[in-house]
Amino acid sequence: MSVLKVIEIMANSTKSWEDATKNAVKHASKSIKGIKSAYVNSQSVVIDDNEITQFRVNVKITFEVKD
Repeated sequence: MSVLKVIEIMANSTKSWEDATKNAVKHASKSIKGIKSAYVNSQSVVIDDNEITQFRVNVKITFEVKD
């Protein structure tokens, strides 16, 4: 039997929401092993002078808890 845990993190990118999601998983994997999935809960952007400057995602990351 496996036990899974879910954490929620926020990440950003100047390129795209997809890149922001990749950044979230990449950063989380530095301290969390056994990541099984990532669910993008919400997306937003930062606008400066009528231009999008940042793409932001709120991501739920699921990972396996080891004994």
